Order: sequence, then structure tokens, then C-alpha cells
Amino acid sequence: MNAASPSVWLHIGAGSFHRAHQAWYLHRLLQLDTPRWEIALSNIRDDAVPLLDALAQQNGKYVLETVTPEGEREYEKITSIKHIVPWDAELRAMVTRGADDATRVISFTVTESGYYLDSDHRLDPRHPDIQADLRGEARTIYGALRRVLQARVTAHGQPVTLLNCDNLRHNGERFREGFLAFLRLCDDARLLAWVTQQTTSPNTMVDRITPRPTADIAPRVLAATGFADRAPVMGEAFIQWVVEDNFAAGRPALEKAGVTLVDSVLPWEEAKIRILNASHSCIAWAGTLVGQRFIHQSTQTQVIKEMAWEYVTQDVIPSLSPSPLDLQAYRDVVLARFANPYICDTNQRVAADGLSKIPGFITPTLTECYARGETPRATALLPALFFLFLQRWHRGELPYAYQDGALEPESWHDIMEKPDALARFAADETLFGPLAYDAAFATLLTERVAALGEWANVPQPVSE
Repeated sequence: MNAASPSVWLHIGAGSFHRAHQAWYLHRLLQLDTPRWEIALSNIRDDAVPLLDALAQQNGKYVLETVTPEGEREYEKITSIKHIVPWDAELRAMVTRGADDATRVISFTVTESGYYLDSDHRLDPRHPDIQADLRGEARTIYGALRRVLQARVTAHGQPVTLLNCDNLRHNGERFREGFLAFLRLCDDARLLAWVTQQTTSPNTMVDRITPRPTADIAPRVLAATGFADRAPVMGEAFIQWVVEDNFAAGRPALEKAGVTLVDSVLPWEEAKIRILNASHSCIAWAGTLVGQRFIHQSTQTQVIKEMAWEYVTQDVIPSLSPSPLDLQAYRDVVLARFANPYICDTNQRVAADGLSKIPGFITPTLTECYARGETPRATALLPALFFLFLQRWHRGELPYAYQDGALEPESWHDIMEKPDALARFAADETLFGPLAYDAAFATLLTERVAALGEWANVPQPVSE
């Protein structure tokens, strides 16, 4: 490869978050006098084909709209996506791009449930998607990367960084453990050895609230910029990215774009997952139960805001202390961001994937409280909310379609139909780990559900 040629950052997962977050940082670098890095955008499934087609017609360019809690909007045309990887059922174009020696980072956003991990954070080989990929398909990030990296080894074997950009605790490590386990199950000793020796998987912490795009964004973009954008994206003004500085084949000068490069992301990761992500889910589940549509409406409802505030204050901050971060200030900033009425983030989006969020975001605080000899009453409210949420789902009473990559509908309908559904929920090891066998936890959860039951059946006033 010519030393002056651009390096390629292949991203798998063409959702809004990547375009509002990582693509924004690499766009900033293109404005500076730094070695050139370009994004190639791809997707495993065919659900992003309309978006990829729209971006291809715009040469990868699109407008990012950001909005502050005060309603100040800014518009920026993002130019870092230089290559749109066309989708095909065999992922041939993705494989070709990933095998190119110009590609030096492969990042991905496939949501928390897209890693198929059990309660011990190990790959669940029983899942039908994993079973399909073990037979040679490419439904998951593991099957897709196996194809990409097999081609790369055959072509030249140059090292590459595999960068997880999802909200998953220890995201780089857990992805890597899952991927290596997958390769062992495939009996692919050659690729297993190469991945072990020639790739790294840094941990990362990513943050920017990015709602699903709505129809009103494009007219605002057109009015503000004159660009008739078929693929605009909107997010809050706040943004943060913390990355473990452990790249296998070089990296962009991310620090020049405002990325924090560290030896360990753990303090930032734990604060973000437990304070922001778990509180976000708490507010979405609670708001849905009382008939609210938007996160800001639910955050502005005092009793719901207090649920999140008490959870963080009573249980999370003691669990994470001491910390290099000001956790109280972080809590307050997070709740102020959630209350931003201009984002119009939906409870539907944030409520999704609860079966992965309970073990990933919430159970660690439950277990640590018990380990300290304290009863996690504030934290237990969150799975109690989710149980009531699941009851509504089972009865067909949610105001929207619930999306959860870990949900097996027939199995969960069967559980929720039983008279002892709550006991079965509390005893689910995948959700609660060792607490599934703890009678005190089951009793606490029963008390929390009972306390919420009457409140959850009373619609709350909505502020616009």
C-alpha cells in the first residue's frame, strides 16, 4: 500500500449511532492536517439497504443535526464515509473490503444482544443464529468476521484492530472472548491462532443520545443547509468517546478530535453503563407503563425522575466509589440530558433489549449491594418495572412493538401466563446470575412489584 494512500476504517452496523458518533469524530479529523482515514460503511443484514442506497446516491455525505437542552440546533455535513459497501446475502463486498490491506480498523455496532452472551458473559452456542453461523452462515458479527478475516489471512495476513463500539461492559474483551469461543466451536484452528496473534480488541466507552430518525429532520436540514438529504441523522449536542489505546495496525490521531485515549476505560465505562444506560431504561419502562411516549416527558415526571435519581444515589455511587469521576455531577448531567425536550427520543427505542440490559446494566449493582451487606431497594425497582413492562407485552397492552434480540416470544409468553410468573422471573439465572437462587432477592423483587403495581396503572400527566 502506498504510504500516502488513505487508511480505511471498516464499520459494520449502518445504524444512526455510528453516523452520529464515530463518523463525526473521523469527519473532524478530515478537517485537520492529519494522515487520512476514510470510513467504509457496511451492514450484516438487509434491513439497512434503503439507507445504504440513499447514502450511495449522496456519495456517503449526510447532515448531522445536533440540539442542546436549550433548543439550539446546529447542522454539519459529515464527509468521513467515503465508501458505501453494497449489501449482498453472502457479504462478498464486505469481505472484499475487510480483506483489503488498506483496512486497518474494523469497528462494529450490533447492539447489546448482538453478541449472544449468557449470564456468565460467555457465548451462548445454543442460540439459533449462532447455530446457523456454526454451519457456515453469517447472521451474526461472529460469522461475518470469520468470513472477512479468513479472506484477509488468505490475501496477506496483515494485522487489524477489531473495535467494539456498543454499550457492553468490557465490550472489547467480551466480544473477543465470544469470537474466540465461536472459532473454537467452528474448529477453525488456523484463524483462531491468527486472530489471537494479529488482532486487538480495545475496550471503549461511547456516548451520544441518538434517536431513530424521524420525518421532520429532513425538512429542517433542507431549510438550514439547502441540502435535500435522504439520510439525515439527529443527536444531542453532548458527545464522548473513551478508547483503550491498544490498536494492532495504527490508528487515526483520535485525540486531536476530542477522543480520550486511556490505558483502562473501566471508570468511564462503569459510570456510563450504570448511571446513564440503566437510568435510561428505568425511565423508558416507567414512562411506558404510565402512557408516556417520550423520554423527556418521563424524565420531567417527578416520581419517575426520583426513581432514577434514587437508584444512582443510593446504590450505584457507593458501588463505584472511589472514582476519578465526579459521580454526583455525572448523574445530574445525565438526567438533564434526558430531559432535553428537543431530542424527542422515544420510550420505545430506549425500552428495547431489556433482557440483555438487566444482566448487563443492572444486576452488577444488585449483587454488589448485597456483597456490602446492603439491601438494594432502589435498584430492585428497575427489574420490577421491567417485569410489569413484560406483563403488558404478554397481554398485548404495550402502545408499540417491543424489540428485543434476546426475546424468545413463545417461551416468555409461557412464563408470563403462569400464576408464579414473578417467581420464575426472579429465578432466571440469565437475568440475575447467582441472585436467581437468593430467596431474599425474590422477596425484595416481589415487594417492589407490589409497590409499583397501583402506581403503574394510573396514567401520568404529560408535559410537552
